[in-house]
Amino acid sequence: MPFSLPPLPYATGALAAQGMCQETLELHHGKHHNAYVTALNGLIESKGLAGKTLEQIVAEAGQAGAEGLPVLNQAGQHWNHILFWQVMSPNGGGDKLPAKLAAKIDSDLGGLAAFKEAFKQAGVTQFGSGWCWLIVRPDGKLAVTKTPNGANPISTGEGTPILGCDVWEHAYYLDFRNVRPNYLDNFLNKLVDWAVVESLMEQGGLKSGQSA
Repeated sequence: MPFSLPPLPYATGALAAQGMCQETLELHHGKHHNAYVTALNGLIESKGLAGKTLEQIVAEAGQAGAEGLPVLNQAGQHWNHILFWQVMSPNGGGDKLPAKLAAKIDSDLGGLAAFKEAFKQAGVTQFGSGWCWLIVRPDGKLAVTKTPNGANPISTGEGTPILGCDVWEHAYYLDFRNVRPNYLDNFLNKLVDWAVVESLMEQGGLKSGQSA
């Protein structure tokens, strides 16, 4: 099967002290993410995806509108989760950002506190399932945005994601029940690996390395 579930960059229990319990990771990564991978592999032949990278598939499915949704729902979620796992760390969180990322957030978003509030509001106001993002827009400036369901800023053409937070309820229900604002606060203050975010900013975003 061409697409595969990448291993977590840490043990399933590694984020428990930071507010994401082992059961959440076991279910979210091992069940939910894996289901998107399996479903996407089942679409390769019927949707003519062979030979395309995951990023190409996500972009093309987004451009196809309603006709692209069956592919976007799976390919987008696969890409989104690859990024999600990478931007968290057992040593994440805090307000001490790497210099280049801190300067960019200051200049483009009005500082770390303003960015965190905008990011949290994007997540809280995403009705139902979806994601909130920090992106690099085509003009090079940072911006905060949100997308529904499995869509992402690659599929919408808004820019390149360098930080994404899953606000589907299965991402946080075991740890925070239905209180999404608390989950987002915890994500920003205890889980985000800012060094990875800066690295993604400098290298032009995530390259999944996966193709059909």
